[in-house]
Amino acid sequence: MIISPTRLVSARTRAAALLALPLSLSLVACGPFGDPTAESGDGAGAGAKGSPGRSFSVAAAGDILIHPQLTDQAARDAKAAGHKGYDFDRILAGVKPVISKADLGICHMEPVLGRPNGPFQTYPDFLVPPQIAKTIKNVGYDTCSTASNHTLDHGEDGVRNTLDTLDREGLKHTGSARDQAEADKPLILDVKGVKVAQISFAFGFNGREVPQDKPWMANLIGFKDIAAAEKKARAAGAEVVILSIHWGREHQPNPSNPQLQLARRIAKETGIDLVIGHHAHVVQPMEKVGGTWVAYGLGNQLARHDVPTGLTEEGAIGWFDFTEKNGAWEVRARFVPTFTDIPPDPESTPGADAPAGGDAKPVRDHRLVNVAEALRDDKNLLPEQKARYRLAFERTQGTMLNRGAAKDGLRPLQDLPD
Repeated sequence: MIISPTRLVSARTRAAALLALPLSLSLVACGPFGDPTAESGDGAGAGAKGSPGRSFSVAAAGDILIHPQLTDQAARDAKAAGHKGYDFDRILAGVKPVISKADLGICHMEPVLGRPNGPFQTYPDFLVPPQIAKTIKNVGYDTCSTASNHTLDHGEDGVRNTLDTLDREGLKHTGSARDQAEADKPLILDVKGVKVAQISFAFGFNGREVPQDKPWMANLIGFKDIAAAEKKARAAGAEVVILSIHWGREHQPNPSNPQLQLARRIAKETGIDLVIGHHAHVVQPMEKVGGTWVAYGLGNQLARHDVPTGLTEEGAIGWFDFTEKNGAWEVRARFVPTFTDIPPDPESTPGADAPAGGDAKPVRDHRLVNVAEALRDDKNLLPEQKARYRLAFERTQGTMLNRGAAKDGLRPLQDLPD
């Protein structure tokens, strides 16, 4: 993670600025998940392989980092459902309607996956319940990037167990490998007849080094290595290449100079079609660099830091519509603000579990929500929850657009309700 801090404006100033932003989605009748060809005017739609007008959609989200409080929640949810172990389905259910609609869902698996019954560990060497992988698949993800600063937390055994688990759940993966042959083979997925490659790199491994005799274990950021990975994917038949990159400085909403410089070099000197950034644990902007969309950081998809900052509970799902036009790929970018509900600590918040008036109840469980949808069906929300969700939406939107991406068409996928 490599990012410089953003200036936090007052709520009143931010709100005023947001009112001036163009929020209309211009999406077609099928709801928020519009047909990208409808705006192109070519009327071709998604035709047979090789025909003009092919299209597909990608949903990509931020870091998945399972802290002990989330493991405890998954255990409670499993017990409530009448079975043992850990069940993350209810925690992540709020984003399933978005992720499952995409033609390709891309997750970022930051920690090492352990054994079903533990033991588990938290920072600095994460080892988390493998049941999270089943939920990721259930939500609608197809593939995960696995190159992060925690990839080598438990050495080769950790890498192997993580990838074995993803395989068992039917999730593709890239960024780490179990042997040289696996590392040498590009990950290419068939998405509506289009060959889409994903590559994944991380800035470092928390002081650990990839063993010299096992250079295939994890991908370290280097421009030449990124460019070479793209070329290898193209040679293997990839028509689209998506880069997942773990970079930046933690908890800093502005991209750092190294991020900006590398993004510009990638856009100028490679043919990579989309850059998806992770690691900061807070939302960072999107920007169209040349003709390439760069999501510098999508925040947390799911995490529960020991000291939540307010920003660490906020995240974004990037939504990207790819449309083939005159032999090239055009990409339209959208985003979906998310928020992780964190229940108050009953020891430090007397009366936190006291019933509220009417049907509304205080937050009692860790739940990931699609902010716009939660506010659209808000009859069970307390006034303070509504206010917090609106703040999350508006702050995420302001961050996403603060490098001028509105001029290139960046919008929320779903409007904030009146």
